[in-house]
Amino acid sequence: MHELSAFDAAAVLIVLAAALGYLNHRLFKLPSTVGLTVMGAVASMLVVAIDRLMPQSDLADQLSTFLREIDFHTTLMEGMLSFLLFAGALHVDWAHIRKGRWPILVFSTIGVMISTVLVGFAFHAIAGALSIGIPLIWCFVFGALISPTDPVAVMGVMKRAAMPQTLQATVAGESLFNDGVGVVVFSILLSIALGTEPFSLSLAASHFVQEAGGGALLGLVTGWIAFRAMRSIDEYNIEVLISLAVVMGGYSLALALHVSGPVAMAVAGLIIGNAGVAHAMSDETQDYLIKFWALIDEILNAVLFLLIGLEVIALALEGRLVLAGLCAIVVVLAARAISVGVPLFAMKRMIDMGPLAFPTLVWGGLRGGISVALALSLPDSPIRTTILAATYAVVLFAVIVQGGSIGRLIRRIKAGQPTDVAGVPA
Repeated sequence: MHELSAFDAAAVLIVLAAALGYLNHRLFKLPSTVGLTVMGAVASMLVVAIDRLMPQSDLADQLSTFLREIDFHTTLMEGMLSFLLFAGALHVDWAHIRKGRWPILVFSTIGVMISTVLVGFAFHAIAGALSIGIPLIWCFVFGALISPTDPVAVMGVMKRAAMPQTLQATVAGESLFNDGVGVVVFSILLSIALGTEPFSLSLAASHFVQEAGGGALLGLVTGWIAFRAMRSIDEYNIEVLISLAVVMGGYSLALALHVSGPVAMAVAGLIIGNAGVAHAMSDETQDYLIKFWALIDEILNAVLFLLIGLEVIALALEGRLVLAGLCAIVVVLAARAISVGVPLFAMKRMIDMGPLAFPTLVWGGLRGGISVALALSLPDSPIRTTILAATYAVVLFAVIVQGGSIGRLIRRIKAGQPTDVAGVPA
């Protein structure tokens, strides 16, 4: 297999996404994210099955080589994510974000930290029971990478689920910001696990403030500059180009300054999508800009969830690891229930989002590409293999089962029909 150029890799992914997307639309009618993930995963498993049935075949090695050359972590975290977060934030109404600002702030900070600790302790106990040796600090690393909800997956669900606007904005707003917080917590815990820096609470806190606070400040500055530039002209081609400059230039600057690029893009997207659309654009520019970013969002979503499915081939499907992954699904859902349930109850007098809030936040809190990218970034070791298997189990369950059923769950609750303990429609 010859060495792929960036264009070759992009061409293969776009062709696969288009072909499988067409097949899904004509035959299966699944939500696009669910359909592409399922078909990518099935394709990976078929490749493995063919290799086992035909020992002379090396399809699995070729697919693995192809995916390694793409480098999922770099592709998502230093490329696609900036576009996806900005495009998602464009559609979030600031007025509804303001109403749900306290839950968003609590869920995306304290909630992530609570979930990280709960998942870490529980997964350490599970690994011990299965005779899989993982130090506690590495279990906390797993907790940090799996606790944030994925904004891309959540935004896809929000487009289909009919729910109150304040609750919708709260779920979307939390997902936009908690991934940035989760990445910061992950990087702190990973450096401790690798022994690259000694742990101190003050050092961790200063690192957190620099990354998250610096990202928010950068997003405000770049968003404000773009807003002022857009308000001074009326030319849709240039204004769309300005929005691209914010995303590409702003994210590159965030990486250079060691601040959170995801937080910066979420803030910049909120500014352009609210103040920019309301006060800086003509109707024609609004139409072009929104449609342009909607198209970018759809294309990158298709490629991302196809990649998530294809990356199943990286798993070592050993019995103990499969069992650890299944247990991890239960642990992550339970930690999510506690980390949002306790704050929701505590803030009930401040803001009551109704009976839909708890089941939507728990069952709609999907994990996705960011968790996979962080797991793939871990150094090669048996610990990485275990964490990767558990991460994939949680992500595939979230995208396929939770993502495919959240709409029905919400309709059932609205209709007053009972649900079972896990929040799945009865």
